[in-house]
Amino acid sequence: MPWTTKKSEVVSGQQSSDGFQIEMVKEELLGLYEVLGALLEDSSWAQEHPQPCDETPWPGVQCEIGDENPPMFHVTKIHIGPDFLCCKSSATLSESLLKLPYLKTLSIFNCFLTSPVTLSRTLLGALSSLEHLALVSNPALSGELPPSLAKISNLRVLSLSQNNLLGKIPGNIGGMVSLQQLDLSYNNFSGQIPLEIGGLRTLSILDLSWNALEGQVPGSVGQLQLIQKIDLSSNRFTGSMPPDIGKLNKLVLLDLSHNLINGPIPETLSGLEQLQYLVADNNPINTEIPQFVGKLMKLKSLSFSGCGLTGPLPNSLSSLKNLTALSLNNNSLTGTVPQDLGTLPSLNELNLSNNQLSGDLSLPEEFIERLGKRLDVRGNNGLCTTNPLYKKKSISTNLITPLCLNASGPRDGKTLAGGHPNESDRMKPCSQYPVQKSSGSSWSYEKLNSCSFVVCFFYLML
Repeated sequence: MPWTTKKSEVVSGQQSSDGFQIEMVKEELLGLYEVLGALLEDSSWAQEHPQPCDETPWPGVQCEIGDENPPMFHVTKIHIGPDFLCCKSSATLSESLLKLPYLKTLSIFNCFLTSPVTLSRTLLGALSSLEHLALVSNPALSGELPPSLAKISNLRVLSLSQNNLLGKIPGNIGGMVSLQQLDLSYNNFSGQIPLEIGGLRTLSILDLSWNALEGQVPGSVGQLQLIQKIDLSSNRFTGSMPPDIGKLNKLVLLDLSHNLINGPIPETLSGLEQLQYLVADNNPINTEIPQFVGKLMKLKSLSFSGCGLTGPLPNSLSSLKNLTALSLNNNSLTGTVPQDLGTLPSLNELNLSNNQLSGDLSLPEEFIERLGKRLDVRGNNGLCTTNPLYKKKSISTNLITPLCLNASGPRDGKTLAGGHPNESDRMKPCSQYPVQKSSGSSWSYEKLNSCSFVVCFFYLML
């Protein structure tokens, strides 16, 4: 299906209202041929599509009609991807992009695979009309991020994910005041997040995950008032979470997992009223779970696996009625498992394995059956149960816990510890309370018999 805008479809092959045939500037047409020729395997497309915006539209090219008189077609979008176009092994980014002054969108996916390609220091900064730049999944795209990129004042989306870019994130990136999405994930960027990142006041998505960034997360992220997603996972960040993150009242996702961030967890995070996903796995936080977590009422997923958490499970967790997944495994949590966790209506995954929890695990049976294998309490040697349902093979091996010591006790609420024997127990003969002779004992058999008599006598006097 030819990729053109509705505008170009309406006027395709027709004259304008003034009677002029809508054409394309020759210089711009030549630039388009050169850009695609540097990328694509097929060399015959130029002959097959002499009018890529009009009579023979070319897949991956989108055009719009300008305001000139007479009106002219201009290339506004180029999209190259494996879905319908194949790049050649020597694909490169042509300087002829400068001949496309109206280009708004440039997206190239899975194209630069073998021959090394770098981002030109002069090329990108000169594309003043660019609003959307996506160079994704290009393993041969390497080198540093040119500071000239910040000159593209209209850029709203910058996605350079899954490449081999390296070096520091330039500080002047904070001057890209129109930027709404910044995705530099899955590269080799190093150094610190520049303080100037707080200048991206219109940013809604920040993804810097899977790089080699280090240092402390700057407090200037608290200035991103429109931010909805922050993913800083799988880096080398240190220090504590910046308290200013608590000012981001539109934040929906915060992922700080797989870093070196320590505690305590700032109480200001209680201000994240819209937060739905809080992930901090594998960080040396080494503190207790704060009670204020129960104030994050929209929270759907809470994951603090492998964080060295200590202390009990706070009862405030039972307030999270929208919670669907709770992962607190591989910590040092102590105390009991709150029974109210089993009353959370949306919870369908609970992992408390490999902690130091103890006491009677008494979650509701309906909750246990609903979660099945998604309920994991293994590796808590102090946990026990009085519910035989936990032993059913049809439930889950993740629930294997020993029976509590009082599991076979009276059903009337009395336990063996501290309970009173019934009348038949009182009248048991002495032969039912044998006293065994130890091999190391110096007492004689007669002494043991007399001792047994005394024991029975006092027992009957009770």
